[in-house]
Amino acid sequence: MTLQQLHYVVALDNYRHFVKAAESCFVAQPTLTLQVKKLEDEIGLVIFDRSSKPLTPTYQGEKFILKARQIIREVEGLKEMVNDDRQSLTGICKIGIIPTLSPYLIPLFLKSFSDAHPDLQLEINEMQSDDILANLDNGKLDIGMLVVPTQQRNIREVKLFSEPFMYYADEKNKLLHQSKLFPEDLDEKGLWLLDQGHCFRDQVLNICNRLEKTSAENRIKFKTGSLETLKKMILSHTGYTLLPELSVTSNDEKYVKKFENPQPARQIGLAVHKSFTKELLLKNLRDAILEVVPSHFHKTKEFITVKWR
Repeated sequence: MTLQQLHYVVALDNYRHFVKAAESCFVAQPTLTLQVKKLEDEIGLVIFDRSSKPLTPTYQGEKFILKARQIIREVEGLKEMVNDDRQSLTGICKIGIIPTLSPYLIPLFLKSFSDAHPDLQLEINEMQSDDILANLDNGKLDIGMLVVPTQQRNIREVKLFSEPFMYYADEKNKLLHQSKLFPEDLDEKGLWLLDQGHCFRDQVLNICNRLEKTSAENRIKFKTGSLETLKKMILSHTGYTLLPELSVTSNDEKYVKKFENPQPARQIGLAVHKSFTKELLLKNLRDAILEVVPSHFHKTKEFITVKWR
């Protein structure tokens, strides 16, 4: 059994196609096929069911692949640790970020960060929180940007900032015009939410802790994963929602209201597998983000962190 064979197995699991997996490993397809078959013969285990379309791992094969990913991750970490050129950022970094953060945060720092590290290739994907955590665990992602804490034993978190929630409603909404706003003022009538699966949805329900989740389900007539769509639906119809502050633009000013201190907020952080060793990358990424977000996000202490799970 060789490390290269493990790389072939992982690539085949990623692409579920011999030709595409071979291309990703920069080898000919017959070479990859032969090496995977030699590995299966050596360990006496069929890793992939070749009769299925697309190709799928067997039950025992899934366990083998998971262990192979762990081994590759540990070896890569060992290489990083002994690398004489630890002060340079090179290679590929795969990042997963939640959809309610991505369009508002990524444009703020991506260009300057990329320009500062021209030898680093970033691959960024929008994913829901549970998918990010799963992909960090199996090695398909290097870094996650999401709401913390995640409460995952194998995940290490680096806190970035607290992002306040803001009240967003149509102009006729009475809470929009009252002098002070507190979470307990929120009424279940007219609440708009994101579709299930978004951690932001669960946080909104946690802020509106007087609202029963069952009744919230009955109120949903329109499903969306976009905060911008929620805004448009509220302005064209009626009702309200809660927005993270980064998503609020100058065009939204007359439709939003801040909560009184301590404001409800979500804690945003970087998440990596505990075997992750590229500390310089984490530090530089964190510094680049903190440089562009509003200073009160990481300086004020007048926040109440809202959990999402």
